[in-house]
Amino acid sequence: MSKGIEMTWLQTTFKYLSMPLFEISGNKISLISIFLAVGVFFLTTTLAKMSERFIERILIDKQIDSGVRGSIVRISRYVVLFVGILITLDTVGISLSSLAALGAVLMVGIGFGLQNITQNFISGIIILFERPVKVGDFVHVKDISGRVVEIGARSTLIHTRDDVAIIVPNSQFISEQVINQSFTGENMRMTVDVGVSYGSDTAKVKSVLLEVASETAGILTDPAPKVFFENFGDSSLDFSLAVWINDIWDNRETLSNVRLEIDRRFREEGISIPFPQRDIHIIKEA
Repeated sequence: MSKGIEMTWLQTTFKYLSMPLFEISGNKISLISIFLAVGVFFLTTTLAKMSERFIERILIDKQIDSGVRGSIVRISRYVVLFVGILITLDTVGISLSSLAALGAVLMVGIGFGLQNITQNFISGIIILFERPVKVGDFVHVKDISGRVVEIGARSTLIHTRDDVAIIVPNSQFISEQVINQSFTGENMRMTVDVGVSYGSDTAKVKSVLLEVASETAGILTDPAPKVFFENFGDSSLDFSLAVWINDIWDNRETLSNVRLEIDRRFREEGISIPFPQRDIHIIKEA
């Protein structure tokens, strides 16, 4: 008796769960199909994360560049999610041909309210494939400068030297001028400009600048530092010290140490840094 009641209850429950709630392009959607779709989508997201971690471990063992590794891992996750969405829609009963009817509605929505989101998403895909910037790069975009921490589907996370996290829309990396100081590697050439008084021993100035560069921590010896006599200025002889550094993140501190040492050595050697001078001629009328 109890088995019969149990079977009746199961049949009734299944009947209600199978009852169509609404239709999409002729496809009847029930609670069972919705539950199955949610389960498939949840499984897809879990598999996407697992595949992301699995591929990242493989690429780490192969000692691939961190930026390249991040792009490949992110693209693999998007591929798994895309396939999972297609399977989810098929589970509900919505085929790709049925989505054509929704295409026009989505295009109208994109045109009115989702334009920026779509633009940023497409820009994120372009960034991952073309790799004008990658995770770990030090970039300047508009008034923002810092290291790229994460490239997402809609935005990129940048970490500044002031320990501030800034979220930048991906479209800015495509439409705006971007300076990527890490594009060719971590080594970077920087210059320190300095002026000395007219009459100074230029050979001594060059020698002192090269000595300062060779003694300052963070300055590379290969490529070697160079000194250039740039110009005869209005009040000074203008020199520039060009040095290579391998730590873009701390380049301000390195250049600051170079300037401090130049000031100290110039004082020891009797080389003066002049103030701007102007000659004023006063004509006294009779």
